Amino acid sequence: MSCFRQLFTPIRIGSLELANRIVMPAIHLAYTPERLVTDRLVDFYQERAAGGVGLIIAGGCPVDEYGGGPSMIGIGRDGFVPGLTRLVDAVHREGVPIAAQLYHAGRYSLSAEIGRQALAPSALPSPLTRETPREMSREDIARTIGSFVAAARRAREAGFDAVEISGSAGYLLSQFLSPLTNQRDDKYGGSFENRMRFPLEVVQAVRGELGPEYPILVRIAGNDFVEGGNANPEAAVFAQRLEQAGVDAIDVTGGWHETPVPQITMGVPRGAFSYLARAVKAAVDIPVISSNRYNDPLLADSMLCSGAGDMIAMGRPLIADPQLPNKARQGRVADIQTCVACNQGCFDSIFLGQAVACLVNPRAGREARYRQPPPVESKQVVVVGGGPAGMQAAAAAASRGHRVTLLEREDRLGGQLNLAAVPPGREELQSLVRSLVNQLAKEGVEVQLGQEVTADLVLQASPGVVIVATGATPSAAEIPGADGHHVIRAWDVLAGRVDVGQRVVVLGGGATGCLVALDVARMGTIDAPTLKFLVQTRAESWETLERFTTTGTKHVTVLEALPKFGTDLGLTTRWTVLQELRRSKVSLVGEAPVRRITPAGVIALIGDQEQLFEADTVILATGVAAVRDLYNALLGHIDHLYLIGDAKEPRKAFDAVREGFETGTFL
Repeated sequence: MSCFRQLFTPIRIGSLELANRIVMPAIHLAYTPERLVTDRLVDFYQERAAGGVGLIIAGGCPVDEYGGGPSMIGIGRDGFVPGLTRLVDAVHREGVPIAAQLYHAGRYSLSAEIGRQALAPSALPSPLTRETPREMSREDIARTIGSFVAAARRAREAGFDAVEISGSAGYLLSQFLSPLTNQRDDKYGGSFENRMRFPLEVVQAVRGELGPEYPILVRIAGNDFVEGGNANPEAAVFAQRLEQAGVDAIDVTGGWHETPVPQITMGVPRGAFSYLARAVKAAVDIPVISSNRYNDPLLADSMLCSGAGDMIAMGRPLIADPQLPNKARQGRVADIQTCVACNQGCFDSIFLGQAVACLVNPRAGREARYRQPPPVESKQVVVVGGGPAGMQAAAAAASRGHRVTLLEREDRLGGQLNLAAVPPGREELQSLVRSLVNQLAKEGVEVQLGQEVTADLVLQASPGVVIVATGATPSAAEIPGADGHHVIRAWDVLAGRVDVGQRVVVLGGGATGCLVALDVARMGTIDAPTLKFLVQTRAESWETLERFTTTGTKHVTVLEALPKFGTDLGLTTRWTVLQELRRSKVSLVGEAPVRRITPAGVIALIGDQEQLFEADTVILATGVAAVRDLYNALLGHIDHLYLIGDAKEPRKAFDAVREGFETGTFL
């Protein structure tokens, strides 16, 4: 029996009725390398439609040559319509409506991608592209409005059920709205009323083209989160004006791409920005979509019941599990593969110029490739290692009909994910462990914990296939004094097996070093419930509260031989971790090769001088080495022997899960 009160009730956006209130927002997937709809894009969206989502918004779709790069979904020419129609038809076959997001990046467009200088309200450099756009003339403005109108006409011709106009995230319409990017002295600049003029003219022109009944949505920033930009009060006023201009729904997201406030990383609490939509909803009578960090349908339903919005946007959660709506509606919440907001496969890929993939769901974007028939012969498969690679390999192999046994030395599954989930803001990674454990149980994998695995033990089982996923172990530190009693390993700190002193020096500024430093630095800080209590009772000044939420009881220094820190962290996560380290008063010392460890601390070379960094505790985070002893012992004794994950080569969790999935799937 469903425990949901509102999430699976119908709702109308103008003339369009949705079966439920889950919306898949526009996400740049890079599945259309020449702007043309591909089989890959169609397969991806058709599977999400089959999963029971209420509305899909495809895009962004650049409205003209200035609007965005070649890997986005084209709608700027009539020649794109047949492909768009094929996409719409595929989604409609699953009984789900689909909208097209009409998009113009403005000064966020890269000249190398669009083949010309970008356009913007004013000729101000873009921090994102490091390029200066051309200020739009009146003719540019009129032509761009015409481009939105023509794109809307094509969307309707292709069969889309609605259009959404992109006015968020620092794109063109929001650039006109902001005094930071709009410094014009004509009727399109100056007062907020004037700065709203261009976005409203776009909406009015599109409404004039589509007529009064065709649904129009607008996606807005609930707060730019850029100093000197627009905040939630301005968003509410803009939403009111959009409603007056004939818009049928408002889609409220968070800040601009250049904001220093994290928006979608795992350190952002679930549903943290619901208050942005709540304020907009209070200002308008049309439906409001609440966006950002909703990966739990129970939370989504709770937010709807509390009045934070009328619909909930779930983008990456539907990449992670296309069946999320159906599973939730059927009461199978525990079966959902929860998005952990790691960004490794999605946003990191986009910033690297690659197509979207997913840590949690290795099939994402490759749906057709992994529609595999059952195996011809069921085999006895032994998987050694219960980290992400081993668990995923075991689940995938069992799903093909193989008989799978998973052997793990520790008393719990998860491997390094259990350690990675310890630092503040990384707790979401435990969701991946739970998801993989659930998959093992669902597929009937026999799991044996606390099992020290030897080659003889494996061979006694006479398996047809052995998959070795024995992971990695901390590398031996070849540093004089590394055997001192006050020298410990980062993994032991994260596992809670050791205590640390007041003065802590971390050796190694990679991902592990940065995260263990953050974990230690947060010791002694006040937690969220305490902060809420102290704020509500006004027990302390804000300055005092800020200090006690960011400054703990430890003095932490990170020494790194290279000039940069966290280079093995994902692109879209690294800056947030470094920001947190600085906020937590962690001292980051780069270009500091360690010479030796002494009872007094660590001596490193700074420039051409040795310097002592005093330490009660020295934490080693100097890398890991693959564990291959079992694999080497089995070589020549097992015909079908596979080495995967960190045991093959230490990498990110994304690589381990994908490798495990592919190995298990193709047995």
